[in-house]
Amino acid sequence: MELILIRHAEPERIASGEGGPGPVDPALTDRGRAQADRLAAWFRGDPIDAVISSPLRRAIDTAAPLAAALHVEPTVVAGLVEYDAATDHYIPVEELRVAKDARWDAMVAGRWEEFGGENPHVFRSRLVPEFDAIVDAHRGRRVAVVCHGGVINVYLAAVLGLDAHLWFEPVYTSVSRVLASGGHRSLRSLNETAHLDGERTR
Repeated sequence: MELILIRHAEPERIASGEGGPGPVDPALTDRGRAQADRLAAWFRGDPIDAVISSPLRRAIDTAAPLAAALHVEPTVVAGLVEYDAATDHYIPVEELRVAKDARWDAMVAGRWEEFGGENPHVFRSRLVPEFDAIVDAHRGRRVAVVCHGGVINVYLAAVLGLDAHLWFEPVYTSVSRVLASGGHRSLRSLNETAHLDGERTR
Protein backbone atom coordinates (compact mmCIF):
# COMPACT_ATOMS: atom_id res chain seq x y z
CA MET A 1 0.00 0.00 0.00
CA GLU A 2 1.01 3.63 -0.39
CA LEU A 3 0.94 6.27 2.32
CA ILE A 4 0.78 9.80 0.90
CA LEU A 5 1.95 12.08 3.71
CA ILE A 6 0.87 15.70 3.32
CA ARG A 7 1.87 18.60 5.52
CA HIS A 8 -0.99 20.99 6.27
CA ALA A 9 -1.25 24.32 4.47
CA GLU A 10 -0.04 27.63 5.92
CA PRO A 11 -1.76 28.45 9.24
CA GLU A 12 -2.27 31.74 11.03
CA ARG A 13 0.38 32.98 13.43
CA ILE A 14 -0.68 33.12 17.07
CA ALA A 15 1.73 34.54 19.64
CA SER A 16 1.59 33.63 23.34
CA GLY A 17 -1.37 35.36 24.95
CA GLU A 18 -3.18 36.09 21.69
CA GLY A 19 -5.26 32.90 21.65
CA GLY A 20 -6.47 32.99 25.22
CA PRO A 21 -5.68 30.40 27.87
CA GLY A 22 -4.90 26.85 26.87
CA PRO A 23 -3.69 25.32 23.61
CA VAL A 24 -4.14 27.22 20.36
CA ASP A 25 -5.51 25.68 17.17
CA PRO A 26 -4.95 28.12 14.29
CA ALA A 27 -6.98 28.24 11.10
CA LEU A 28 -5.44 28.55 7.65
CA THR A 29 -4.42 31.88 6.18
CA ASP A 30 -5.81 32.99 2.81
CA ARG A 31 -2.59 31.71 1.26
CA GLY A 32 -3.02 28.44 3.10
CA ARG A 33 -6.54 27.98 1.74
CA ALA A 34 -5.20 28.58 -1.77
CA GLN A 35 -2.49 25.97 -1.16
CA ALA A 36 -5.10 23.46 0.00
CA ASP A 37 -7.18 24.14 -3.10
CA ARG A 38 -4.17 23.59 -5.36
CA LEU A 39 -3.43 20.33 -3.58
CA ALA A 40 -7.02 19.16 -4.09
CA ALA A 41 -6.99 20.13 -7.77
CA TRP A 42 -3.73 18.26 -8.31
CA PHE A 43 -5.05 15.00 -6.87
CA ARG A 44 -8.59 15.23 -8.26
CA GLY A 45 -9.41 11.95 -10.00
CA ASP A 46 -6.44 10.06 -8.56
CA PRO A 47 -7.14 6.54 -7.27
CA ILE A 48 -6.78 7.48 -3.61
CA ASP A 49 -8.98 5.36 -1.39
CA ALA A 50 -9.02 7.31 1.86
CA VAL A 51 -8.14 10.68 3.38
CA ILE A 52 -7.04 10.73 7.02
CA SER A 53 -6.37 13.87 9.04
CA SER A 54 -4.86 14.99 12.30
CA PRO A 55 -7.50 16.48 14.62
CA LEU A 56 -5.92 19.94 14.51
CA ARG A 57 -7.80 22.57 12.52
CA ARG A 58 -4.99 23.37 10.10
CA ALA A 59 -4.87 19.71 9.04
CA ILE A 60 -8.65 19.26 8.90
CA ASP A 61 -9.04 22.41 6.77
CA THR A 62 -6.31 21.18 4.40
CA ALA A 63 -7.85 17.72 4.14
CA ALA A 64 -11.41 18.93 3.47
CA PRO A 65 -11.00 20.14 -0.15
CA LEU A 66 -8.82 17.13 -0.95
CA ALA A 67 -11.45 14.71 0.35
CA ALA A 68 -14.16 16.57 -1.56
CA ALA A 69 -12.15 16.35 -4.79
CA LEU A 70 -11.70 12.61 -4.27
CA HIS A 71 -15.34 12.04 -3.22
CA VAL A 72 -14.39 10.41 0.06
CA GLU A 73 -15.29 11.21 3.66
CA PRO A 74 -12.20 12.28 5.64
CA THR A 75 -11.37 10.40 8.84
CA VAL A 76 -9.78 12.09 11.85
CA VAL A 77 -7.14 10.14 13.78
CA ALA A 78 -6.40 11.70 17.16
CA GLY A 79 -2.95 10.10 17.43
CA LEU A 80 -1.61 12.14 14.51
CA VAL A 81 -1.61 15.34 16.56
CA GLU A 82 1.61 17.39 16.44
CA TYR A 83 4.16 17.30 19.28
CA ASP A 84 3.49 20.94 20.25
CA ALA A 85 -0.32 20.75 20.16
CA ALA A 86 -0.60 21.66 23.86
CA THR A 87 1.28 24.97 23.59
CA ASP A 88 -0.30 28.43 23.90
CA HIS A 89 1.22 29.75 20.67
CA TYR A 90 1.81 28.84 17.03
CA ILE A 91 4.79 30.53 15.41
CA PRO A 92 5.76 29.07 12.01
CA VAL A 93 9.07 27.25 12.21
CA GLU A 94 10.29 29.24 9.21
CA GLU A 95 9.94 32.44 11.23
CA LEU A 96 11.68 30.94 14.26
CA ARG A 97 14.59 29.80 12.08
CA VAL A 98 15.09 33.18 10.40
CA ALA A 99 14.82 35.03 13.73
CA LYS A 100 17.26 32.60 15.38
CA ASP A 101 14.68 32.24 18.13
CA ALA A 102 15.69 30.16 21.17
CA ARG A 103 12.68 27.96 20.48
CA TRP A 104 14.18 27.05 17.10
CA ASP A 105 17.41 25.93 18.76
CA ALA A 106 15.44 23.87 21.30
CA MET A 107 13.28 22.40 18.54
CA VAL A 108 16.23 21.25 16.44
CA ALA A 109 18.05 19.90 19.49
CA GLY A 110 15.02 17.85 20.54
CA ARG A 111 14.40 19.85 23.73
CA TRP A 112 10.71 20.17 22.94
CA GLU A 113 9.58 20.19 26.56
CA GLU A 114 11.26 23.61 26.98
CA PHE A 115 8.44 25.27 25.00
CA GLY A 116 5.58 23.01 26.13
CA GLY A 117 6.06 20.24 23.57
CA GLU A 118 6.09 16.49 23.94
CA ASN A 119 9.30 14.57 24.58
CA PRO A 120 10.57 13.50 21.12
CA HIS A 121 11.18 9.89 22.13
CA VAL A 122 7.70 9.60 23.61
CA PHE A 123 6.31 11.26 20.49
CA ARG A 124 8.04 8.78 18.19
CA SER A 125 7.04 5.78 20.27
CA ARG A 126 3.35 6.68 20.05
CA LEU A 127 3.45 7.91 16.44
CA VAL A 128 4.89 4.87 14.65
CA PRO A 129 2.14 2.52 15.90
CA GLU A 130 -0.47 5.00 14.65
CA PHE A 131 0.93 4.70 11.13
CA ASP A 132 1.25 0.93 11.47
CA ALA A 133 -2.45 0.80 12.34
CA ILE A 134 -3.30 2.87 9.25
CA VAL A 135 -1.26 0.50 7.08
CA ASP A 136 -2.92 -2.57 8.63
CA ALA A 137 -6.40 -1.11 8.06
CA HIS A 138 -5.76 -0.18 4.41
CA ARG A 139 -3.70 -3.00 2.92
CA GLY A 140 -3.37 -2.77 -0.85
CA ARG A 141 -4.81 0.75 -0.94
CA ARG A 142 -3.57 4.33 -1.36
CA VAL A 143 -4.17 6.60 1.61
CA ALA A 144 -3.55 10.33 1.98
CA VAL A 145 -2.62 11.40 5.51
CA VAL A 146 -2.78 15.14 6.21
CA CYS A 147 -0.72 15.95 9.27
CA HIS A 148 2.23 18.06 10.45
CA GLY A 149 5.87 18.79 9.81
CA GLY A 150 7.02 17.17 13.02
CA VAL A 151 4.86 14.10 12.46
CA ILE A 152 6.26 13.65 8.95
CA ASN A 153 9.86 14.24 10.08
CA VAL A 154 9.70 11.76 12.92
CA TYR A 155 7.83 9.05 11.05
CA LEU A 156 10.08 9.21 7.99
CA ALA A 157 13.15 9.14 10.25
CA ALA A 158 11.77 5.89 11.69
CA VAL A 159 11.16 4.52 8.18
CA LEU A 160 14.75 5.35 7.16
CA GLY A 161 16.29 4.19 10.43
CA LEU A 162 17.60 7.66 11.25
CA ASP A 163 18.43 8.70 14.79
CA ALA A 164 16.94 12.13 14.22
CA HIS A 165 13.83 14.14 14.98
CA LEU A 166 13.59 17.23 12.76
CA TRP A 167 15.93 16.55 9.86
CA PHE A 168 14.25 18.27 6.90
CA GLU A 169 11.73 21.08 6.37
CA PRO A 170 8.50 19.96 4.69
CA VAL A 171 6.93 22.70 2.59
CA TYR A 172 3.29 23.57 3.30
CA THR A 173 1.10 20.97 1.52
CA SER A 174 4.22 19.09 0.41
CA VAL A 175 3.80 15.40 -0.40
CA SER A 176 6.03 12.56 0.75
CA ARG A 177 5.27 8.93 -0.10
CA VAL A 178 5.90 5.70 1.78
CA LEU A 179 5.38 2.22 0.36
CA ALA A 180 4.35 -0.39 2.91
CA SER A 181 4.25 -4.16 2.47
CA GLY A 182 3.98 -6.43 5.49
CA GLY A 183 6.44 -5.07 8.02
CA HIS A 184 8.62 -3.36 5.39
CA ARG A 185 8.51 0.38 4.79
CA SER A 186 10.36 2.33 2.10
CA LEU A 187 10.47 6.00 1.18
CA ARG A 188 9.30 6.61 -2.37
CA SER A 189 9.48 10.42 -2.52
CA LEU A 190 10.19 13.39 -0.27
CA ASN A 191 8.77 16.92 -0.18
CA GLU A 192 6.99 17.00 -3.56
CA THR A 193 5.67 20.49 -4.41
CA ALA A 194 4.74 20.33 -8.11
CA HIS A 195 1.10 21.11 -7.31
CA LEU A 196 2.14 24.54 -6.05
CA ASP A 197 3.90 25.42 -9.31
CA GLY A 198 1.41 24.65 -12.06
CA GLU A 199 -1.36 22.55 -13.54
CA ARG A 200 -1.15 18.80 -13.82
CA THR A 201 -1.44 17.17 -17.24
CA ARG A 202 -3.09 13.75 -17.28
